[in-house]
Amino acid sequence: MALNKVIKNFLRLESSSGILLLFAGLLALFLSNSNFSETFDHIIHLKLNLGINSSLFYKSIQHWINDGLMVIFFFVVGLEIKREFQEGELSMPSQAILPVIGAVGGMAVPAIIYLFFNFNDPNTIKGWAIPSATDIAFSLGILSLLGKKVPISLKIFLTALAIIDDLGAIIIIALFYSSNIDLFSLFVVFIILFFLYFCNKKNVRSLWVYIFSGIFLWIFIQETGIHATIAGVLLAAFVPHKKNNKQKSLLIFLEHKLHPWVSYLIMPLFALANAGVYLGDVSLNTLLNPIPLGIISGLFFGKQIGVFLTTFFLIKMGYAILPSGSNWMQLYGVSILTGVGFTMSLFIGNLAFESDIYISGMKLGVLVGSFLSAVMGYFFLKYSKKK
Repeated sequence: MALNKVIKNFLRLESSSGILLLFAGLLALFLSNSNFSETFDHIIHLKLNLGINSSLFYKSIQHWINDGLMVIFFFVVGLEIKREFQEGELSMPSQAILPVIGAVGGMAVPAIIYLFFNFNDPNTIKGWAIPSATDIAFSLGILSLLGKKVPISLKIFLTALAIIDDLGAIIIIALFYSSNIDLFSLFVVFIILFFLYFCNKKNVRSLWVYIFSGIFLWIFIQETGIHATIAGVLLAAFVPHKKNNKQKSLLIFLEHKLHPWVSYLIMPLFALANAGVYLGDVSLNTLLNPIPLGIISGLFFGKQIGVFLTTFFLIKMGYAILPSGSNWMQLYGVSILTGVGFTMSLFIGNLAFESDIYISGMKLGVLVGSFLSAVMGYFFLKYSKKK
């Protein structure tokens, strides 16, 4: 019963935050296409120094959001992944196999489609992982609008799939969007991780231990050449999840406390700082350029094909069953919704490209692909018959 309550609270929080995320994205688009565009661009690129003479602490507002606040986002994602594998929907192979395989298909097919349009350009090929992501807040927010037309089993399936999707994105960022590894800093990172492992084994519950360890981990992860957000995931892996009658799990405590801040502040701030793109010169030809075309096709076609086909064959071969109370049409509708990439797609896109020309095309592709998936998924599920 307690676990059921945690899942329902999680779904409710993600659903409501999706509305705020949408508002932030629309506000970013409005500001980028209004008379305030230059002022808005100037503000998000203002440099802030936290008083320490180091490039790590001298970043623009946009970079502080992307490399600082998003570390907390990835920390919470790491906590969710750990909890799901220990006691949630991913803790038993029979429960985990459907969303895990669906997520793998949903990451692989969009990447292949993107590569098809960009294989001959070494500059644009870097964005192959952009359409592989699913935005859990937006997708669950859309499902919440459908009420009881969608069984909770499908909402849990989508949640589990999106969490595996996030794990895949984390691995991709660590392996493919990191460079010039500094061995000394990497050695220091391993020392910090060994210390955290010891704290985990001893069930150390002092928040200050994990806060200071997390700060040093964030500093030296960046010095290694690995992206800063990986620090959040690594820290989460060592937060203890042991509990007894007298003590609650530190992992559950932190997830509960941080989740509202992530959902209602950090993710909307990220959308506000990164979703803005000038639409004044957008035309059909613009959408047919390799980057936006690859992303749109990957998100809208690739995600639904990858998720649905892998889950379809898995169920037909007898290795899994349809989520309870659902039918094939509803499963396909949810597969369409996985094409709502938004937050994670924008994040990976910012890592893949540095040129403003490529970034504009990337943002356009993410917005259009996510919009098509959201609208098509919503109406498909709305008018699909219940079982």
